[in-house]
Amino acid sequence: MEVTPEELQTTDSITIRALKDISFGSIAGIASKVFEHPFDLTKVRLQSQVLDAEARFSGPIDCLVKTWRKEGVRGLYRGLPAPIVGAMAENASLFWGYTELQRVIRWWTGMPLSQNLSLGQLALAGGGAGCLTSFVLTPIELVKCKMQVQMLMVPASVASTASATLPGPIAVLTSVVRETGLRGLWLGHTGTLIRETGGGAAWFTAKESVATLLLGRRGASDKRELRAWESALSGACAGVAYNVALFPADTVKSAMQTELELRGPRAGGAPPSFVGILRDMWRAQGLRGLYAGCGITVARAVPSSALIFLIYDGLSRRFG
Repeated sequence: MEVTPEELQTTDSITIRALKDISFGSIAGIASKVFEHPFDLTKVRLQSQVLDAEARFSGPIDCLVKTWRKEGVRGLYRGLPAPIVGAMAENASLFWGYTELQRVIRWWTGMPLSQNLSLGQLALAGGGAGCLTSFVLTPIELVKCKMQVQMLMVPASVASTASATLPGPIAVLTSVVRETGLRGLWLGHTGTLIRETGGGAAWFTAKESVATLLLGRRGASDKRELRAWESALSGACAGVAYNVALFPADTVKSAMQTELELRGPRAGGAPPSFVGILRDMWRAQGLRGLYAGCGITVARAVPSSALIFLIYDGLSRRFG
């Protein structure tokens, strides 16, 4: 949420503010990730098949049904530990970065405490927070995506026994470091950077815009007066804005991070590049391929983002 003039006048140190944002953001992130993980898994699997000669799934429903039949509930939550850590890191750094960058903008422009930031300035703070978050998030998403496509490489006849022997997140992480070094953990970072920077700006700007509109309808202006349903509704709108803004960048990132597992190493062992994968995906399926999995992503983003802001705003009102 936008930092209000009243909040700016509090005596909380940067450490206390950081602890609050990190704690509230982490709790909201965990709750949303447990809810949305099966849909995120579906999105990654649909994105990862764009460059395949023959698609494994005809759409999101087909992917969910086949995953359920072949892998059960455990399969729908495959790779969950990494996203849980990622959700904590993502939301904690987003909310903390957003709060502190608003203060930096006020200091830099010399704005009085009584003046609210413009939507452009809030977008700048949100984009900056997303940019910082991308550096934390890329290694976590790399592990998550690799785990989410593990069962796609296993024949159906041995799926039930293979699921118990597949490597976990620590094994996947150490394998990446061993084979490609620490730098390999940031494979696909360009896509994460674009998605998080643009998405962060869209996410927070949409949230603030809708929240301001809802408050204005009843003559209020203090963001701390948001009712629970108003936090949820503005958060839902923010979720749609975040995912629609730069979804193709996320599709390319997922394809890059799962290429080794699904299509094997390239000639000469060269790692995939963002531009190269983008070009290949465009040639293979055009715009439709770049938006593979977008429908189910937006559908799960509505309740997921609503839940994040409902929890974050509620905790901020209660303990902030």
